[in-house]
Amino acid sequence: MSHEFVHISREDRVAVVRFDRGFDLNPLSLKLIRELTQVAQVFQDDLQTSAVILTGRASSFTAGIDLKDPEIQRVMKVSIGEKIHAASQGARMCRAWEEMPQVTVAAIEGFCLGGGVSLAVSCDLRLMGRSAYMRVPELELGFNMSWQTLPRLANLVGPARAKRIVLLAERIGAQEAESWGLADWVVEDGKTLEEARRVARRIAEMPPLPVRMTKQAVNAHVNALNHTASFMDADQFTLTLLTEDHREGLQAFLEKRKAKFKAG
Repeated sequence: MSHEFVHISREDRVAVVRFDRGFDLNPLSLKLIRELTQVAQVFQDDLQTSAVILTGRASSFTAGIDLKDPEIQRVMKVSIGEKIHAASQGARMCRAWEEMPQVTVAAIEGFCLGGGVSLAVSCDLRLMGRSAYMRVPELELGFNMSWQTLPRLANLVGPARAKRIVLLAERIGAQEAESWGLADWVVEDGKTLEEARRVARRIAEMPPLPVRMTKQAVNAHVNALNHTASFMDADQFTLTLLTEDHREGLQAFLEKRKAKFKAG
């Protein structure tokens, strides 16, 4: 199966999945979200691969959802049901990565924003370049944090820090992310993929069946209530699209970005 934005390479029992839109922001369009979902689902039937590395561009992981994506622009004008269906695609992608039987390792360079954080915390392990950072700007845009991300964040960093990440939209640098449990390793910039390969090869040296059993057992324990806590977040996201908060937040975001580009 060929994809426009996603490339898979393999080395023995390790696979590398790279997603690349072809420009630095590397945002998540709906087509890219579907491709990442399809790739994760293919690995469900792969008994030869023990670890899968997920990475973006060498300069950035992703800026999150692409608000300029023509398909997303069209969704803004359709029925409530179609909006909810489109909003659910990100959650399906994250769930597909979380439920992969292989151990997943996210290699993060540059910035990882919004939906990129959702995708990263759906992986089992995360490496960040020393100057990389995460940020969740959804509330500033008048959105709720969706894609069933909140329980995953709370599982990793605890409820208070999960609230801080989302409510304050703080920029979380790599060192802070590591101290909070949001990242597992901080490495030199440009070295995340190399180090992720080292981790993945170590996993691949282990007997594959116990590796899969261990991942499944840990996830079953920590994720038991995740769906109960977040099953309506796509509906809530659709509701926020209809509010004045969203319109004002989006306008402020676009004006700020325009001013930044003018300042140069």
